[in-house]
Amino acid sequence: MNNIFRGLGIALVTPFTEDGSIDFQALHRLIEYQLDNGADFLCILATTGETPCLSADEKRQVKEAIVRQVNGRVPLLMGCGGNNTAAVVEELKNGDFSGIDGILSVCPYYNKPSQEGLYQHFKAIAGATKLPVVLYNVPGRTGINLKPETTCRLAADCKNVVAIKEASGSLEQVDEILKNKPADFEVLSGDDALTFPMIACGATGVISVIGNALPKEFSRMIRLEFRGEFGAAQKIHHKFTDLYSLLFVDGNPAGVKALLSEMGFIKNQLRLPLVPTRVATLQKMAAILKGF
Repeated sequence: MNNIFRGLGIALVTPFTEDGSIDFQALHRLIEYQLDNGADFLCILATTGETPCLSADEKRQVKEAIVRQVNGRVPLLMGCGGNNTAAVVEELKNGDFSGIDGILSVCPYYNKPSQEGLYQHFKAIAGATKLPVVLYNVPGRTGINLKPETTCRLAADCKNVVAIKEASGSLEQVDEILKNKPADFEVLSGDDALTFPMIACGATGVISVIGNALPKEFSRMIRLEFRGEFGAAQKIHHKFTDLYSLLFVDGNPAGVKALLSEMGFIKNQLRLPLVPTRVATLQKMAAILKGF
């Protein structure tokens, strides 16, 4: 099974109104903005979408609204993971994945399994669906690192495990995966700040937070790299350098929601336990935004 999630993927936010309900009009505007400005696929109902704070009914509504609007124009990758393997398998077997082109499954968090436990967890998930599976390694959130040898073992043994969103922050680990992976398995950046060097090493795309606000510029950087124009791509990467850290200093998606609010796309609303980014951070981001 080939990976169709390449280029610029957007880790889509979930806009809220001032009363805390989902703002479907803002979501519609934001999606069209992404599709008009270089997004190659959308990643929905994952970390940046504040999915842990959505009810089951809200997740269903968001999924159905996005599927209906996108209407096959780009692939849709949907978050489906957890730290209870049986529950994830049950969801995959009995949930509604119509209109969804693949699932993104995060490493189990909190219970900190061994590498063998991680292997068996993802093997069970891959066996429960015919959809492509993208692994998601983000030790800073989960407390566990999916090691390169386990990643490559899963890629070799599970035909529908097609890629990994690698957010360990280690270029050495990324290179180890790229060196030992099967030919048809691919690596996606899970860290905006490392997208430039990761693609230079051989990654085939990114699932991006900053792309919510600046898809055209970020997409251009990626496309330049794909063409081997690394000097021009590096100039764009350096334009983003200060923004990378500011977006995450007060947590994700607080930074990008503040930026999108400054641009007039959404309200600067999050659900607890997340709170809006600090005014000082927003002012710094707004000043950088003028440069774009």
